[in-house]
Amino acid sequence: MAGHKRDYYEVLGVGRDASDQTIKSAYRKMAMRYHPDKNPGNKEAEENFKEAAEAYSVLSDPNKRLQYDRFGHQGVSGPGGGFGGFDPTVFADFSDILGDLFGFGDIFGSGGRRRSSQTRGADLRYDLPISFEEAAFGVKTKIRIPRLETCKECNGSGAQKGSGPSLCPTCQGHGQVRYQQGFFSVSRTCSHCRGTGQIIKNPCGECRGDGRVRSEKTLEVKIPAGVDNGSRLRITGEGEAGPFGGATGDLYVVVQVKDHPYFERDGHNLHCMIPVTFAQAALGGEIKVRTLEGTEESLKIHEGTQSGTSFRIRGKGIPFLNGRGRGDLIVTVGVMTPTRLSREQRRLFEQLAHISPAENKPAEKKIFEKVKDIFG
Repeated sequence: MAGHKRDYYEVLGVGRDASDQTIKSAYRKMAMRYHPDKNPGNKEAEENFKEAAEAYSVLSDPNKRLQYDRFGHQGVSGPGGGFGGFDPTVFADFSDILGDLFGFGDIFGSGGRRRSSQTRGADLRYDLPISFEEAAFGVKTKIRIPRLETCKECNGSGAQKGSGPSLCPTCQGHGQVRYQQGFFSVSRTCSHCRGTGQIIKNPCGECRGDGRVRSEKTLEVKIPAGVDNGSRLRITGEGEAGPFGGATGDLYVVVQVKDHPYFERDGHNLHCMIPVTFAQAALGGEIKVRTLEGTEESLKIHEGTQSGTSFRIRGKGIPFLNGRGRGDLIVTVGVMTPTRLSREQRRLFEQLAHISPAENKPAEKKIFEKVKDIFG
């Protein structure tokens, strides 16, 4: 690499318009190919690896890449730019790449920084079954959540009263132990303290040193009107407590809406099918339609209505989540054929058959599909 430097895009084998992901993928391939541990004693492979790492350090940084595109190597040399000599610390940003390739974990550790023991608690999920009507109009309900809560006996420290956690002698409080792995310095989670950086010599008798105890809490949950199946309600801070005083996670209530025997939902509209007689369809008239609220709405059937015709009752669908307005109720009528006829009914139908010419021609496909959907 002494002397003239190759173009960084040429080093990684990508175009100047390459995306961040393309650049990252190209570097991964080169790191795998030229990694010194895979090429022991091969100086050329080591130089290629350094060259690829230098190129990636510039092109993966938006500001450095902009300077490089404008001014070339001169734009990223000197203070804050370029490599000068090979310095392994420049690989701190590559731990996500090389760690995935070689299974090292965090490459070059965390620069000696101590790992915090106050990890955030886990998020929880609660599946809440509700009725179709409750989803449409909202509901308040109580749920019981099993979770880990901060131990009151030790206030989450995990240690007996009058004592406290001690510095881990293995990692000296860093939570990680560094090893030399060939060409690299590798950091791994300390097995003695499990990455917390501290140990408890006198554990609390209530939580046995964990800082948390299992408990149940009853919460009142308000489900807003208009939610659909699978909707999630986030309740901040009602998840599990973090270990050793860490922040509490969140609770996600996932709504499971039961089916309705008559109505189907399509967005904010409701659909239902109402059977009508031959006489109602032929002569027209007025029928009563029951709504989701349980009230009745009058619906006028026009003379000569065909089976599969839909009518709209505005404002009787599902409320919008923002509370402004509602969808519509779509009513589809289906002409029902009687299965048992009285003598008088049969006589009248026979008279109707004599005076009504039959035209049994194939129906249009779209009409056939519509009728099939209704009765299917």
